[in-house]
Amino acid sequence: MLYINGEWCQAQSGKTFEVTNPATGETIATVAKGGAADTQAAIDAAQAAFPAWARLTAKERYTYLKNTADILRGRVDEIAALITREMGKPLAESKGEIGLAIDYLDWYAEEGKRIYGDTIPASSPSKRIIVTRQPVGVVGAITPWNFPIAMITRKLAPALAAGCTIILKAASATPLAAIEVFKALHEAGLPKGVANLVNGSAAEVVGAMMASPVVRKITFTGSTEVGKELVRQSADTMKKVSMELGGHAPFIVFEDADLEKAAEGAIASKFRNAGQTCICTNRIYVQKSVAEKFAAIMAEKVSRLVVGNGLEEGVNIGPMIDRQAVEKAQEHIDDAVSKGAKVVCGGSKLEQGAYANGCFFEPTVLLNATHEMKISYEETFGPVAPIFTFETEEEAIRRANDTVYGLASYVFTKDGSRMFRVAEALDYGIVGINDPVPTVAQAPFGGVKESGVGREGGKYGIEDYLDYKFMSFQLEM
Repeated sequence: MLYINGEWCQAQSGKTFEVTNPATGETIATVAKGGAADTQAAIDAAQAAFPAWARLTAKERYTYLKNTADILRGRVDEIAALITREMGKPLAESKGEIGLAIDYLDWYAEEGKRIYGDTIPASSPSKRIIVTRQPVGVVGAITPWNFPIAMITRKLAPALAAGCTIILKAASATPLAAIEVFKALHEAGLPKGVANLVNGSAAEVVGAMMASPVVRKITFTGSTEVGKELVRQSADTMKKVSMELGGHAPFIVFEDADLEKAAEGAIASKFRNAGQTCICTNRIYVQKSVAEKFAAIMAEKVSRLVVGNGLEEGVNIGPMIDRQAVEKAQEHIDDAVSKGAKVVCGGSKLEQGAYANGCFFEPTVLLNATHEMKISYEETFGPVAPIFTFETEEEAIRRANDTVYGLASYVFTKDGSRMFRVAEALDYGIVGINDPVPTVAQAPFGGVKESGVGREGGKYGIEDYLDYKFMSFQLEM
């Protein structure tokens, strides 16, 4: 169903679409397919609700967000199973994602109380200057399938805390988690029109958002290609934009690193969510003197990972989102092997027996990767870990930065000085130093170059939902 102006409803067209479990191929739900008319109704509702919502105190908005977080806290097991069925990740990962989603609600419930202004010394004794922060207005939010609940609250929570109203379009592959968030908002008593959910046709829903002068901000997580097009469209109405786009994360392992911990870190980064995360490792750079040893350690650990239905006990890696994703992973491996890479673990689609109806792929480690291979410059978005080698620190930095992307990067070393040198030299918005999983609600998440603009998380994440207002008072003296 759609959620517009505080009510659950079907699409005006009567159209629906099916949600499929990528582990089994079965249809698990049929969902209303919204279009331009539904989106316009949601925009109208958000516009009507904005003045009253913006006038509420931060403490009043806090209560709605905190209550929503508490409702989700009581439904973790139920929603985690739903996420695993609609997008495949193992149940433990689904539960962890819900925990992060709740963290965003908790954080921004509090952060809304810290939207401060300034008084500025005037140039005249008869003037006073005050700067305040005000919500930008109606927000359009577009979220991806790979983190179907955390990416929603990472946008929705700061928007609502700032005093904005919002229309959300979730990914068509994973609309069910979004529905659960809006059920919680409804149960928390959120005023009508403040938050609206329109799943359905991307062209129609997003097109209506982009064309509307009422929608003052667009926040998007997805591919760089789509993000660039949204930025172009935003120019017609001069919308504020936040874009969290593609990545091609380097993972640098120096010879002085703890190789066991580095291999475990690479696995945690690369194979979480079957390699389908925007900050997962794409290129592993290992100093040549320890490359063979590192590859052997990593391959041994990866070979023990269990692939299967994420609802089953002991599964480490679930299915990929669809057949197209499977084919892309295979294409990158085949290209790499044809150009000299060596498969040391995995390397193939899983299509027999229990895997026959799903979208499964073996976790794969490649050795002897080079920069002529597609995997070195295209985002695989799958469970394939290519190992490159380097000789010097300078070479590692140069190779790592040699990409249009700049989202996340990782460095493993025991040398304290090197930690700072390399982290400061890497042209990325996020650097994990001996830390393969750096994302937390209280820190800024986002990239540079073609990985996007803006930040989500922490005190920084609320900034893009606020405008400055400069007020100059002429006094009677």
